Amino acid sequence: MSKKFEASKKLTKADGTIAYIWEGKFHNWEGPALIPEGDNRKREYYIHGIKYSEDAWKEVRRNRQGLPWYKQAANKGGTNRF
Repeated sequence: MSKKFEASKKLTKADGTIAYIWEGKFHNWEGPALIPEGDNRKREYYIHGIKYSEDAWKEVRRNRQGLPWYKQAANKGGTNRF
């Protein structure tokens, strides 16, 4: 059974500011999560509410495969393979 996640929401203010929100935080895997006044030169990158520079965001995005370390299956007894 796969868990379905709610999609991020695109919000646009009257001044042209565009924000992508997911679970109450700025978040966008596809591009900037905040574009103040619709000006692409002022764009800001966020993942799960954490602000990144554009280069750091690209690196995090490139490495986003599988589950995070804290959600990996733990060894529950038995022999240790290491």
